[in-house]
Amino acid sequence: MEKLNFRHSTTQALPGTRRQAIVGVVASGNLEVLLERSLPPDEFTVEIDTAIDGFGDVWEAVVADFVDRRQPGGLRITINDGGARPDTVALRLAQGARLMEAM
Repeated sequence: MEKLNFRHSTTQALPGTRRQAIVGVVASGNLEVLLERSLPPDEFTVEIDTAIDGFGDVWEAVVADFVDRRQPGGLRITINDGGARPDTVALRLAQGARLMEAM
């Protein structure tokens, strides 16, 4: 099992007022993403627990792309991975951000 942590600065807070959201399920080929609005509006962190070692560079690239696209300032995300592919990770992150943007 590998634990990864990434911290990014953002230019703005993610819009919306929702305090927390959960998307996905921990299952083979999927992942659970827990989102919390608990950081300053110019900060973003993600903590990843994955059973598959050695893919830190891939996780870092997917998270950086998410930050560039969504500017998720203020969010703390926790991911419990069940072996999801990068496209599934990107989808779940986008779904979670969309839920957090809801009023």
